[in-house]
Amino acid sequence: MARAVRGVILDESVLLAALGDGCSLQPDADTLLRRLRRSRIPTGILNEEDASDEKVGLLKKLATTYSFDYFSFNPFSIDDASRDIHEAWGETEGHILYVVSETKKEACVTLRSCSWLTTVLKLTSSSKCENWGLHINLLEELPLTICNLIKKESGNDVLKVGYVMKPSREEDFAKRGAFPMHPTQNGLCFVPLIFKLPLASQLQGVDLVLHKATDEIVSFNLISSSELTERVTFSEGMQELKRYLEHNPQCCVIDPFDKVYPVLDRLEIQILLCGLRDLSMKDSCKIRGPHHLKVDTFNEPELITRLAEAKLSPPFIVKPQVACGVPDAHSMAIVFKVEDFKDLKVPVPAIIQEYVDHSSTLYKFYVLGDKVFHAVKKSIPNGDTLIKSPERNGRQPLVFDSLKSLPTATNSQSSRDDSIAKTSAAPLNLDLVTDAAKWLSKRLDLTIFGFDVVVQDGTQDHVIVDVNYLPSFKEVPNDIAIPAFWHAIRRSYELRKTN
Repeated sequence: MARAVRGVILDESVLLAALGDGCSLQPDADTLLRRLRRSRIPTGILNEEDASDEKVGLLKKLATTYSFDYFSFNPFSIDDASRDIHEAWGETEGHILYVVSETKKEACVTLRSCSWLTTVLKLTSSSKCENWGLHINLLEELPLTICNLIKKESGNDVLKVGYVMKPSREEDFAKRGAFPMHPTQNGLCFVPLIFKLPLASQLQGVDLVLHKATDEIVSFNLISSSELTERVTFSEGMQELKRYLEHNPQCCVIDPFDKVYPVLDRLEIQILLCGLRDLSMKDSCKIRGPHHLKVDTFNEPELITRLAEAKLSPPFIVKPQVACGVPDAHSMAIVFKVEDFKDLKVPVPAIIQEYVDHSSTLYKFYVLGDKVFHAVKKSIPNGDTLIKSPERNGRQPLVFDSLKSLPTATNSQSSRDDSIAKTSAAPLNLDLVTDAAKWLSKRLDLTIFGFDVVVQDGTQDHVIVDVNYLPSFKEVPNDIAIPAFWHAIRRSYELRKTN
C-alpha cells in the first residue's frame, strides 16, 4: 500500500513557545508528539541552522525522546536538508507534510518550493495566507489532517476509524501499536476524536467510531425506575457523539451504546449469566454465574433469610451494582460473618456474590470479534487462607479497590494455595469456556469484550465472575492481539454494513 503521507516534518515554530529569554514546549505539543510516535509515519523535527544553543538542545532532546529524526536547514539553501530527509526516509512515494506556524512566512514560502513538500499552517490569527497550504487552527487537528490525506489518496480501500477514550487508556493501546495513522495491513487508519473541537467536522469522512463510553460517565442513577439507557449521564462530549451517531446511522460504531449498557450493571450481567445453564453439562463440568443477591441496604431485617434463599453462605464478596465509570464502582469487600454487613462500607445498591474458592487462579478471557484468547493470572486466595491471614482481626470484612490492589496472602499461605492447586484444582475446560464466549457474544452483541473465569475447587464448576467492555487484553502478546483487534474492527464494520 503506497504512502499518501510519506513523512511529517514539524517546524520548531509549532513546537516551542517563548518563555522569558528562553523557550518551552507548546501546551498541546506533547500529546501530538506521543500520537505521532505511534503513528507508523516517519516524523522529523526541523529548525534553522542559526537557532540558539538552548533551542537546538531542546529540539534534539525531543527528537531523541520520541524517536524522531532531527534536521536543520539554511533558509537560503535547502538542498542539504532535502538530502538528509531523503537519506533518512528513502525515495518512497507520497507527500512530506511540513507543519509550520504562520509566523514563519519566509521559511514557508522557501520550503514550499520543493515539489515534494506540502505545507500545513498552524493559524494563530486571521492573517491572509490562503496560498500557503492546508490550514489548521490547532496543533491537535494534525492527526485528522493526516488521516484525511490518507483517506483521499486511498479511497474506499482504507477505513478511517475515529476513536475516543481517556488519555491513559489511549496511551496503553497506542504504545502497543493499536492506533496507527498509517494504514494497517487490513486497511484501517486511526484518528483521535477531540471533544474540545466540533465533532461534526471531525466525523466527516470517518467510516466507524470506536469508543470507550464508560470512560465518560458522569453519573449513574440505579435508584431510578426508568430504562437503563436513561439512568446513565455521560460527559457533554460523549453525549454529542451519541446524538451524532443517532442522527447519522450510516456511520458505523463499535459498539452501539445500547449494547454497552448491560455491561455497566452487575445485576444485568448476573441475570444474563443465568442463561448459561444450557451449556452446563459437558464432561460432568458446568459453567455458570455466581450465586448472587441484590440489596438496597445492608440492614434488611430479612437479610439472613434472603441469603439462604439465594444459596449464599460465608464468605461473601460484595460489589457495587454499578460496574464501571464512577469512582466507587470498584470498591468491594469480602465479608466473613453475616453480622458484619451492618456497617459495611460498600456503595448500595450492591450485589452480594458467593466467594468461589479457586486456588488463587484466575482465567482472563478476551473476545475480539470471532477470536477468543485467554491468559492465566494469580488471584485472591481461598477463603480459609484469607481468614487465617494475620491482617484479619477477628474476621473483620476485607475492604479493597479491585483496580488498585487485590487481597493477598503471605508467601507461606500463597505456597499452600499453589500446592493445593497443583494437587486438587480442576483444569480449565477450554472448549466449555470457548462455547460460553460464543454464547455471550451472541447475547451481548459486542465486538470486543472480556470476562473472568474461576474454576471452583471440588465441584469443578467454571464460574464467570466478571464481564467488561473493550478491555485492554494486555496479557495477550502484541503480535497476536493487535492484528486480531484490527480484524475484529474491520469484520464488525463489514457485518453491520451488510446488515
